[in-house]
Amino acid sequence: MAFKAELINELKSLIQPKPADEKEWLKSREVRELLNISPGTLQNLRISGRLQHTKVGGTLFYKNSEIRRLLNDGKGGR
Repeated sequence: MAFKAELINELKSLIQPKPADEKEWLKSREVRELLNISPGTLQNLRISGRLQHTKVGGTLFYKNSEIRRLLNDGKGGR
């Protein structure tokens, strides 16, 4: 029974979505909300090369570690 309960808890943790600050990849909207910036500022960060991104289909994704790097370097657009 203990194994079963532990297995169920582990499966629940894998299924539940992670908060934005724990996700490996974030969408543009999530990045804008996290940094409290406008779409234009996010675009400027992309164009200037200060924030790396990946485009899949029509959606831009940003690596959470890149956002942390940007914040730690103090090179944000705010």
